Amino acid sequence: MSPGIEVIRAAPKVSLHDHLDGGLRPQTIIDLAADVGHELPSTDADGLATWIHDAASSGSLERYLSTFVHTVAVLQSAENLRRVAREFVEDLAADGVVYGETRWAPEQHVESGLTPAQAVEAVRDGLTEGMAATAARGQQIVVRQLVTAMRHTRPSREIADLVIAYRDAGVAGFDIAGAEAGYPPTRYLDAFDHLKRNNATFTIHAGEAFGLPSIWEAVQICGANRLGHGVRIIDDIALGPDGLPKLGDLAAYIRDQRIPLEMCPSSNLQTGAASSIAEHPIGLLAKLRFRVTVNSDNQLMSRTTLSQEFARLSEAFGYTMDDIRWFTINAAKSAFYPFDARLALIENVIKPGFSALGATG
Repeated sequence: MSPGIEVIRAAPKVSLHDHLDGGLRPQTIIDLAADVGHELPSTDADGLATWIHDAASSGSLERYLSTFVHTVAVLQSAENLRRVAREFVEDLAADGVVYGETRWAPEQHVESGLTPAQAVEAVRDGLTEGMAATAARGQQIVVRQLVTAMRHTRPSREIADLVIAYRDAGVAGFDIAGAEAGYPPTRYLDAFDHLKRNNATFTIHAGEAFGLPSIWEAVQICGANRLGHGVRIIDDIALGPDGLPKLGDLAAYIRDQRIPLEMCPSSNLQTGAASSIAEHPIGLLAKLRFRVTVNSDNQLMSRTTLSQEFARLSEAFGYTMDDIRWFTINAAKSAFYPFDARLALIENVIKPGFSALGATG
C-alpha cells in the first residue's frame, strides 16, 4: 500500500524548486492587498485560492504565470517581503521539510523604491525569523534563497551579482524563470559565465513549456548545475527494437553526469507539460535512475504541498517510503548547500527520519 499523507508529512523532506511569490497564504494576500490598495478577484481566502488555482490550470504556461500579478503586487515593501518569507518557512516546516530553497525575482519587487539588494535583505531577514520561530517549537529547518532573473527582461548581470555579494548571507544560487518560448537561456550567457568565474551555482528553468533545444542550451552552453523542471527530456527517450527505453545523446549525458531534474508534477499538469500524474515522465525517468527530485513549484497556484506531491505520485506509481527516501536523498545531494552540511543532512536527519517511519532503503 502507498503511504498515507500523514506518514509522508512526518518524513524529513527536501524542497529545491519552490517559488516564494507562488507560496503565499491566501489570507496573507488579502491582508496585504487591503494595506496597499490592490484589488483582488476575491477577498475570501477560499475564494481567492480557488480563483488562482483555476486560473493557473488553463494548460498554458503564460496564463499560469499571469496569476502572479496579485502576489507580486503585495510584495513591494521590505515589511511585506519579510512577513511572507517568515510564513513560507513556517509552512514548509509544518509540512515536514527540513531543507528548502525558495526562488524569487528581486527585480519584480522594486516598484515602491526598494533596491534589489534591499529586497534580498528583507527576504533574508524573513527566512531567518522563520527558522528561529520553528526552532523555538522544536523543528529544525534551513531555508536559503535562489535569486531569479526574469528571462523576458533585458539581460544583465545585476541579479547574478547579488548571488556573489550575498553568498555568505543565505543566497544559495541563481535562476532564470518565465516563459521559455522566444527567450532562450543563452540570452543570459554573460551572467552565467560571470557566475562560473566566481564559483557560484545556478539552476535554469528549461524543458517545461519548450523542448530539447532549451535543455541543451541550458546544460551545454550555459552550464546549468540543475534543471528547473526538465520534463521534456522525455522527448529524447524512445523505445528500441527490443521494446526497452533507448536514451538519446542528450538524455544519456544528463543521466551520466547526474544533472538534477527539479520536477513539479502538479504544476506540469496545469501548464500542459504533462497530461496526468500517472502519465508524467517522472515515472520513467525515476525508473531509469535519472537524478530526479520532487517539488511543489508554486504551492498557492497548485494548491499543493511537497507532501501532497509525494502522495499523488505514490498513488499513481505505487511508490513506498523507500522510494520517497530515494527522491529525498537525490534532492539533498543536489542542494546548493556545502558538502559537509549536505552529508550531515542525509546521515543525521533524512536517513534516521525515514528509518523511524519504516523505510529500509
